[in-house]
Amino acid sequence: MDLTLRVWRQPSPDAPGSFETYPAEDIDEHASLLEMLDIVNDRLTEQGVEPIAFDSDCREGICGTCGVMVDGKAHGPMENTAACQVHLFNYRDGDTITLEPWRARGFPLRKDLIVDRSAFDEIISAGGYVSVNTGSAPEANLTPVDKGTADLAFDAAACIGCGACVAACPNGAAHLFTSAKLSQLNMLPQGQPERYARTQRMVTIMEEYFGSCTNYGECQAACPQDISIDFIAMMNKDYRKSKFRNRRAS
Repeated sequence: MDLTLRVWRQPSPDAPGSFETYPAEDIDEHASLLEMLDIVNDRLTEQGVEPIAFDSDCREGICGTCGVMVDGKAHGPMENTAACQVHLFNYRDGDTITLEPWRARGFPLRKDLIVDRSAFDEIISAGGYVSVNTGSAPEANLTPVDKGTADLAFDAAACIGCGACVAACPNGAAHLFTSAKLSQLNMLPQGQPERYARTQRMVTIMEEYFGSCTNYGECQAACPQDISIDFIAMMNKDYRKSKFRNRRAS
């Protein structure tokens, strides 16, 4: 396949950026977007041109580091698919593909297609764990969890932290990510003792970096794991309860 790449190039956060056009010729149609970038970068290196900087790791749709905007859509045209899993047979010979980084206040740009997603790490650090001191860990099967709850918690835990929800949201909100990370713990017995304190801490950090949710629903549409916005409603309910509990305790 012969394609044309239109890629956002920006050498540093403070430097001006612009779209640059590169040919992507004679690329196998079964190659992924990232494999195509690898080939183009090899050719740019041979020409003495700075290669395109982008994030990737597992390339299996698990780690979430590959997140980019493809033709204006988070991760590209395929539903429930990370950018590393988008293959060129979804395009036609001669197409132009536009690649740009996530655009959100909470994700400051580092270089080209790479953004800083450490705000997600801060949200997780604020409460995405179970820290109650209960002595030695009991046998897992001793704690009964009904299948419906376990399945729903597992759905929330499928979040790969890619940031597509933030990039797709007109407000740059991170409510889908935060609610997924909360729900995977808050719904299980092991997460109950810290449920409301956890919710308040994580939401507080989230609000420092990201915008407010106004229920556009773009986050769910862009999520490669198809995580439901129902988790946002659960988070909001727990957050209201956490504020009431703290006020009553004081």
